[in-house]
Amino acid sequence: MMEEIVLPENLLPLGSVLGQGVTPMEVSMVLAKVFRVQSTEVALLRLDNGLLRFMFPDHLRTTGAIPLSSKAVAAHTALSKKAEIFNNFAKVKHASIFETIKPGGSDTEEHVPSPIQKLMSVPILDPENNVVGVIQISRKGLDARFAQDFSREDLHDLELAAGVLAGSPVLTQN
Repeated sequence: MMEEIVLPENLLPLGSVLGQGVTPMEVSMVLAKVFRVQSTEVALLRLDNGLLRFMFPDHLRTTGAIPLSSKAVAAHTALSKKAEIFNNFAKVKHASIFETIKPGGSDTEEHVPSPIQKLMSVPILDPENNVVGVIQISRKGLDARFAQDFSREDLHDLELAAGVLAGSPVLTQN
């Protein structure tokens, strides 16, 4: 018996992306709208044999995976099963390898992706409290002063979204 999650009004659009055949991109686009970020600032990762694999963004799907044994924020989120906010992310020691990978179709060769300034990282837990994935929402920019901080309410909303996604086929069918 699944526990019914009652969504606050700002998260209602998530209900539209929970059925069969929904893609990680569709889920990520809705999350981007809900949290007022670019779609490239949403990361959806699935836990698979001790590795966190990118489901979205597409350009990171083939770049490798994050071992749970690494010091990556996503790995820490999965291991601790705790949601975290980093409103000073540029100062947090982290592997910036995924920040430097350009999305396909960038119109200029010199275009360097902006670094992550703010980050929320939330585990996706199944009904037995096992980690099945991680959602990360970031705000990128050249200067942290121009990126809005995430609030405790934002983190709570992302935790609710993760709870909804835990029951969605999007993590298992793709």
